[in-house]
Amino acid sequence: MKTFQTLQELAACVGQTVAVSPWTEITQEQVNMFAEATGDHQWIHIDVEKAKAGPFGAPIAHGFLTLSLIPKLSQSAIKIEDVRMGVNYGLNKVRFTSPVPVGSKVRGHMKLLDAVAIDGNGMQFTWEMKIEREGSEKPSCIAESLARYYV
Repeated sequence: MKTFQTLQELAACVGQTVAVSPWTEITQEQVNMFAEATGDHQWIHIDVEKAKAGPFGAPIAHGFLTLSLIPKLSQSAIKIEDVRMGVNYGLNKVRFTSPVPVGSKVRGHMKLLDAVAIDGNGMQFTWEMKIEREGSEKPSCIAESLARYYV
């Protein structure tokens, strides 16, 4: 984990890959719970036997499940000491570039694209998050994520 003392210390890293998260495994239980929470019960995610005969040879995680891992991956990769609160401010771009079969491990590569001061004694950071699947040359998801931190 990469630790920063202040927002300004992190902001000095614009243009750099700041951190890479640890690997996290995608389980069928996660996929099933995500399907329940979102109402997306498409067979390629939850019908294990049918998915084995489908186009990916196994059930795959929902693209939005992969995307929703950004906070977990980020929090396991960086820490900012002098911050009282951080919030997800949204996304500029998202692409799901390759599937994530159940049982795969993924991790996030965090590149800091921009850092700007905002009202309320804080900063907004724009991150390029590439979610890599272990053993795959192509990332599974590339997203431009916005986070706001307040001191």
